[in-house]
Amino acid sequence: MGSRSASEEKAGSRQRLQVKVNEYKENQNITCVSLRPVQTTVLGKTPKVYLVPFSLSNYKSDQFKHPKSLLNKNSNNEFVCKKCKKTEIRKTCRRILTPKMEATSSKTESTLQKSSLDVCTESNKRQHKSTSDTVIPSVDMESIQNLDSDEDTTLGLDEFSGLSPYERKRLKNISENANFFASLQLSASAARLREMIKKRQPPESKRKMPKKRENGTGCRRSMRLLKVDPSGVSLPATPTQPTLIADENPLLLPGPLEMTPENRDDDNDLFKGFLQTWAEVSKTSIKNTEKELSSIKNYKANLNGMVINEDTVHKVTKGPILSVALHPSEIRTLVAAGAKSGQVGLWDLQLHISLLKQTHQSEEDGIYVFQPHSQPVSCLYFSPANPAHILSLSYDGTLRCGDFSRAIFEEVCRDERSSFSSFDFLGEDASTLIVGHWNGNISLVDRRTPGTSYEMLINSSLRKIRTVHVHPVHRQYFITAGLRDTHIYDARHLNPRGSQPLISLTEHTKSIASAYFSPLTGNRVVTTCADCKLRIFDSSCISSQIPLLTTIRHNTITGRWLTRFQAVWDPKQEDCVIVGSMAHPRRVEIFHETGKQVHSFFGGECLVSVCSINAMHPTRYILAGGNSSGKIHVFMN
Repeated sequence: MGSRSASEEKAGSRQRLQVKVNEYKENQNITCVSLRPVQTTVLGKTPKVYLVPFSLSNYKSDQFKHPKSLLNKNSNNEFVCKKCKKTEIRKTCRRILTPKMEATSSKTESTLQKSSLDVCTESNKRQHKSTSDTVIPSVDMESIQNLDSDEDTTLGLDEFSGLSPYERKRLKNISENANFFASLQLSASAARLREMIKKRQPPESKRKMPKKRENGTGCRRSMRLLKVDPSGVSLPATPTQPTLIADENPLLLPGPLEMTPENRDDDNDLFKGFLQTWAEVSKTSIKNTEKELSSIKNYKANLNGMVINEDTVHKVTKGPILSVALHPSEIRTLVAAGAKSGQVGLWDLQLHISLLKQTHQSEEDGIYVFQPHSQPVSCLYFSPANPAHILSLSYDGTLRCGDFSRAIFEEVCRDERSSFSSFDFLGEDASTLIVGHWNGNISLVDRRTPGTSYEMLINSSLRKIRTVHVHPVHRQYFITAGLRDTHIYDARHLNPRGSQPLISLTEHTKSIASAYFSPLTGNRVVTTCADCKLRIFDSSCISSQIPLLTTIRHNTITGRWLTRFQAVWDPKQEDCVIVGSMAHPRRVEIFHETGKQVHSFFGGECLVSVCSINAMHPTRYILAGGNSSGKIHVFMN
């Protein structure tokens, strides 16, 4: 009895296992379908796909109609499907459903609850039309993976505790095969979807190039452009000549130049008389004597007597004036001007006024213009030793001396590789000169040695030098104005390799236009800076530092088209500074070293422009100012 009951129990367990395996296979066929719609095309018509939300937890047998192929797949399990259709499907679905699938199904019910009624009715109406349009819902890929991972927990350890290892392994293989076929089904559906998307994309439209006409007539072209003669014969090729670009400012030939005025066509006797007169006047020039400063009261009274009229205003050069000088003669008035065009103009004021009174004379009589340079003339001085000589320096790297007695411009120094900016006399006899270069170099020139080269070239600590001025008493000292700094050097300790300054004035915040010692004692230094300030320093004791005495607010912004201001000392009154002004009406102003304004020169209709460059006569009360159009304005008593 015991063996019989054991065999019956073993046969019952095998029967139950076979039933569960068949149920599991059937459930695999039922659940492993996709929730995504599979869209098919029947007879060229576009099918409409309807999604029907459902939950495996609330599954009903009559809610969806399953294909017969799924129910009749295994003939051995027909009696199980017929008898236990409603009850067994619910049990197996509940076993297979994992917690994650329940959460997914609950979310699907909540999101699609609103549209479920309409979709179900529409699907039920169209379900009888074609089986190809039906939608077979299935579990998502993620649910299948959960099925595989939670296989043991889903089926339950208690229910399969009596199975043999062989039966367990076989059941596991069945589940793995089901997962594998489900993944193949999803990949195939994704491939079909990509193919449908590619087919629906519009083809790229490529522009078809028109075919060239081989035998057709082409467009007409000019025979002149083809260089063909009207008769059809090709013209001979014209030889191409290289175009030479002429230099706007070519350097003049080295050596002395004749003093020939450009504004006079004929060599008349008037010009010869002019040269002879100034050669004789220079011989009787005054000698240097010690001068005493007059009081400010007398100085102001003399300045008030200086006037300007139409006869003392005239255009002397072509282009802006960059330098002005007055001949030291006390008998006659001769004004020299250096222009941006390289011209040097001489104006004999007395001769010009006397000739204007004669109706048959021209207005240009008494004015002579020369061209000793090819570039701007930035510095101009009459020789302190021989006033019949006028020295001019230009950007073209030449320094020339005009001799009235011989009517020539001698070449003192020439450097075609560098550009000169300013110069001054180191010795009182004007035999030695110091020249500043735009690249920051300084050169010493000795006029007594033959040739036109410099004696020594010094590399200064400045990148650029605008002006150079020598101390009037201690002539071994000279001051240079650079971009931002002003340096004082000792000529006795200059080194060609590089020289360091004795003193540096670093109070300036912008570029410096000029720096000059006071003319009699050299106890003051005045600088003109682009920060709208005139600064006066105490240079009575040249040591490691020079204190700043006064700062004068003055508009020095001249712009692009006007010559920059340069404040200069009055040779007769070394505590007063002369400078142009941008104020209206136009004027020339004089300031005391304390910063107080001493006098302003107004010209009314005779002074309607800005006089940027000004110069005062060394002994007489005569002021000459040049503007940026080539005119000279002279104030005199």
